[in-house]
Amino acid sequence: MKEKKEKKKKGKAKTIIQRTLVFLGVTIVLILGGLIAVIKICIDGPSWVAGDLLVLSLRETSAAGFVADIFCTDEEIKEIEERNKVEQADVITDTSIIQISQNNGSTGNENGESPDIKTEEEFTDGIRIEDVTGNTFKGKMMIIKDPSRVYVGSLEKYGNDVKGKTLIEFAGEQKAIAGTNAGGFNDPGGNGLGGIPDGIVISGGELKWGSLERTYEVIGFNNDNILVVGEMTGKQAVDMGIRDAVSFGPILIVNGSPVAVSGTGGGLNPRTAIGQRADGAVLILVIDGRQASSIGASMNDITNVMLQYNAVNAANLDGGSSSLLYYNGDILNVSSSLVGMRGLPTVILVK
Repeated sequence: MKEKKEKKKKGKAKTIIQRTLVFLGVTIVLILGGLIAVIKICIDGPSWVAGDLLVLSLRETSAAGFVADIFCTDEEIKEIEERNKVEQADVITDTSIIQISQNNGSTGNENGESPDIKTEEEFTDGIRIEDVTGNTFKGKMMIIKDPSRVYVGSLEKYGNDVKGKTLIEFAGEQKAIAGTNAGGFNDPGGNGLGGIPDGIVISGGELKWGSLERTYEVIGFNNDNILVVGEMTGKQAVDMGIRDAVSFGPILIVNGSPVAVSGTGGGLNPRTAIGQRADGAVLILVIDGRQASSIGASMNDITNVMLQYNAVNAANLDGGSSSLLYYNGDILNVSSSLVGMRGLPTVILVK
């Protein structure tokens, strides 16, 4: 009798487990089916703008870029990218238009307030942080009065077996008060260790990564603390006296003029960008993305924000799950990374 009861209990437990697994399986299939249907409707639906944004947003992510390939042919993706792109800048920063102020504290008017953008808080250490918002995004703008405080933090060595450091690790080791992520890095499938930069790296006047002969999209500061953006060889960058630089892009604004953009210029994603005003103040913009409260920004969006803040030169830095803004021991934005802070080969720091 006892054996029969135990057998019955085991049978019941087995049935419950089987039914639970079936329920979970069906639920997962329904969720995936729903997601696939939504993606299909967006891409093939009546609004080609929404379809373009979805494809571009997916293509810009290391981990989910393949999803767009499931629904679109290579030719279709090329067409979408062609009608939504930032043209390549054909000029380099004219350093003579930057006149670094000795009393660099204003952000647009005599009261130190930026036009059309609400001030969050004013700091006494030469750094000011403001909220920025748009139709599909929210984020933070950090304004650093003194550009000589801004530099590139770099790993001591690079390689396939080298693990990058988090922004907080970089800032802690170098006793930096603020910072953000910087250049791109080798990141296959979103699983890169962060130990191999993509493009040039110059830190403290030393060429850390890259070739003198190769051409790069350079984003960096020269010895006069002027942000220089544009396409040049490693040798040109060194000869120009670039002290700190990384590569990414696209370049957004050169010499006061926004670079020509077709369509949205890209998908809606977390973004990081850097710029400089004519008085020398440095602008660091970080946009949250892939969240219900902030889907993300396009290249058009971040260019417009930089123009609102009077940037005369500006460029897009690495974004996505790397986008973070650090200040005084805290991360000020919401990371889109599901696995915690990414290991990075380079960061922008403020001493």
